[in-house]
Amino acid sequence: MKKLHLSLVTAVACLLTAPLSADESKPKRELKNNMMVVTNKTPKSVDSITEAFSEGIFYGRLRTNAFRWDWKEEQTGGNLDNYAFGLGGSLAYKTAPYKGVSGSAAFYYSSSPFSALRMDENDIGKVKAGKDTISRYDVKNSGSYNMAVLAEANLQYEISNTKVIAGRQIFESFLTKSNDTKMIPNTFEGFVVEMREIPDTTIRAAYFTGQKLRDHTEFHDVLTFKDSAGDSWGNNDDSAIHKGLSYNNFKNAGEDTSHELIIIDAKNKSIKGLQLDVTYASVPDVVSSITGEINYKIDIGDGYSLTPGVRYMHQMDDGGGVIGGASLKGGLARDKTPTTNLGYTDTQSLDSSLAMARLVLKKGPLKAQVAYSAVSDDADIVAPWRGFPTGGYTRAMAQYNWYANTKTTSAEVNYDFDKAGLISGFSALARFAMQNFDEAKQVAGNQADSMILHMDFRQRITPEFYAKVRVGLVNADDRQTGGDKDSYNEYRFELNYLF
Repeated sequence: MKKLHLSLVTAVACLLTAPLSADESKPKRELKNNMMVVTNKTPKSVDSITEAFSEGIFYGRLRTNAFRWDWKEEQTGGNLDNYAFGLGGSLAYKTAPYKGVSGSAAFYYSSSPFSALRMDENDIGKVKAGKDTISRYDVKNSGSYNMAVLAEANLQYEISNTKVIAGRQIFESFLTKSNDTKMIPNTFEGFVVEMREIPDTTIRAAYFTGQKLRDHTEFHDVLTFKDSAGDSWGNNDDSAIHKGLSYNNFKNAGEDTSHELIIIDAKNKSIKGLQLDVTYASVPDVVSSITGEINYKIDIGDGYSLTPGVRYMHQMDDGGGVIGGASLKGGLARDKTPTTNLGYTDTQSLDSSLAMARLVLKKGPLKAQVAYSAVSDDADIVAPWRGFPTGGYTRAMAQYNWYANTKTTSAEVNYDFDKAGLISGFSALARFAMQNFDEAKQVAGNQADSMILHMDFRQRITPEFYAKVRVGLVNADDRQTGGDKDSYNEYRFELNYLF
């Protein structure tokens, strides 16, 4: 597999010198550096139902992803070097608006057809970053390495500067993201209202009754871990899920096992250079949070700008603490009988907070940033919806640094070689983070202190064709119980073609 990985990197290195197509016109859709899709062309309003369909637009995507994860120390029954491969794509269709009404749907497919590029069924639970190329639940229960799902299907009504979307959809917010870096995006089922009636202000409200994580073929609960059969992969099994908030724990506490996620957010840009963001999120009767963020762009001359930013999140226990406990690992839940507090000050509360700050320097093709984040020594932050609480500040690839009493310092540089006129279509990012976890909480399952170097290399080969290589190098301390369980190197390679 190491030879395969090297050959993939060599192939991409050759791609980096490939010129862009002579056709410089914008395609229907483009990919941002974080792999989020930007739609440049949408259907125009029409005068009949027939035209609504005949003037609609199809959007296609072909993609492949390869992953390799090498632990520094493999352990029998514990860490296992792993790899994964996905081949697939998506086909989406959006009708033209008729009297403000339109509809859209998107079908996604992913397959891991080559046995040499995937883990055996018995080891499927050891797959790390590449787990979203397949459904572990389907592999375990039916032996299937394929995923096919209608992840988006919704109706939209727009009037004035307000729109309502009902159905399956992507919702990009502070705590919810498509996080479409694998094969199939993270989507939600419910209702969204977006208003832009106030100048320079956007207000949104979302009510979701279901979520479909990237490695699922069916929608599931927004918060409950495990299903009624006790299957860890049969419900919300996000990497950041609170394992104490399980089906059986809710059931035995006399609480509902089905939940809703409510999000209300507002963005304001009334003052030049200043952006204000406020987000309220709630899973009723379990947990809620309110987050404020301020970013202010300052022109400092010679084409440079400096943007200081701060974000503060306050998490409130609404009843989930006595069911799941303060730890995301689940060791303090009602079904456990720990002999200690596992390093947590209040074991039965989800009250907590998270603060962070950053400085962003920009000029032309250059973006440089330093940031710091700190979680209070209370409960872990609950956020299993792929919108990372420290995202944009201190989070590095594949890291979850919002456990209680965790402090992270990071620095990154992003350079667009295309914008600088040096290499057509090429850009690169390097991020370094130092994570200081609470050693007292290792007994709960939290990791050891670590340093991460994360690098992205992106090549836009044509306006529709993209290649991306990602590398993560993690050097961690030994656990207090002995041994290095947290150091690893990971490698990712992705190709995307939009049509």
